[in-house]
Amino acid sequence: MSGERKKTMSTKPAQPNHKKPLPPKDEDFSSIQISLFRDLLCNTGEERDSLANVFDLWDGIPRYSISRLQQDKWRKAGAFPQLHNILFHYRGRELRATIQPAWIEDRDGTITGYYPSANEELIEDVLRKIATDQNSGYFAAKDRRSGVVFTLYKVRKELETRGHSRTYEEINLSLEIMARSVIITGTADGQEGEFTCNSLYLNNLYRVSKSQRIADPDAQWFVDFHPLASRAFDELTYRQFNYARLMSHKSQLARWLDKVLSLKYLNASPLYPFEMRLSTIIRDSKLLDSYGRLRDAVSAVDLAFEELRICQPPLLRLKPDKNMVLGERGKILDVVYKLHPSREFVAEVKAASKRQSLAAQAKPVDKSGGGQGV
Repeated sequence: MSGERKKTMSTKPAQPNHKKPLPPKDEDFSSIQISLFRDLLCNTGEERDSLANVFDLWDGIPRYSISRLQQDKWRKAGAFPQLHNILFHYRGRELRATIQPAWIEDRDGTITGYYPSANEELIEDVLRKIATDQNSGYFAAKDRRSGVVFTLYKVRKELETRGHSRTYEEINLSLEIMARSVIITGTADGQEGEFTCNSLYLNNLYRVSKSQRIADPDAQWFVDFHPLASRAFDELTYRQFNYARLMSHKSQLARWLDKVLSLKYLNASPLYPFEMRLSTIIRDSKLLDSYGRLRDAVSAVDLAFEELRICQPPLLRLKPDKNMVLGERGKILDVVYKLHPSREFVAEVKAASKRQSLAAQAKPVDKSGGGQGV
């Protein structure tokens, strides 16, 4: 959905910072917030390798829902939008995200617009996984600034290990897209509050040139995460989840469902199936808008749930129960899915809740008079 925003909300975009980014300080790699972020609850190194963190509000924004295929269609039609508006719900509130694409000059001088899509989402997930490694992630409590130090080789190797191989050029392009794309979030009615934010997807990207990378393969980049992600670091509104399973999914919709269930299905138990509506999935994922027929969207959701059932470890124990809500002449109005969790997922949720409780006890009391808005 594209178009003009209400005048009550500013559309002035954040601009890329062309000054040399300030590197994180040594103490930022040992702050209590980053230590808690790295402290994953597990028993073995193999288990730890499979875990990462999912962010409550930030991962609830359908910010990677504009596919490269859709973008190519817009370009061919000469109708590539300058802004893209998205409405979605978060914990009962209707929110709006306005995305400004990255404009990147190609080698031949052509300037092309890119909206962040599934490729960029995978890169961000990898960066967040790397941030759980010792001396890789950082959090500056004073500035509420979080981020990660990394090498392109490490990103490429992690993607390859998880079945999503990318070239250095593709990784570099994705980083550039996220470092130049602006996302403005707020309530749908334009009222200021905790959801109001105007920022790049990734801030202060420090790059290593190709010649530097050839001379020193270990040359390190660094980048700051989005302010809403940094707020999650500070307020502990993230949860441990099975990152290895997430990265094993083939479809972006299956990955979206995995994150949503990891965040929302907090009482996971064979006694308490989880209900999801097709209309909610369509509204909040924004990944099914291209389907002309609702039956095709149902088929896509069925396939995504099947991925969650057959993956290892499985998230679902059984195929979901489906209650078709039909109108006149058998027209599908909605579908109610009843999900049955696997015992592995139940154990993951319990571990995530225990870890979150322990982290809350370890976090120091904020004596500054309250949290900082973004």
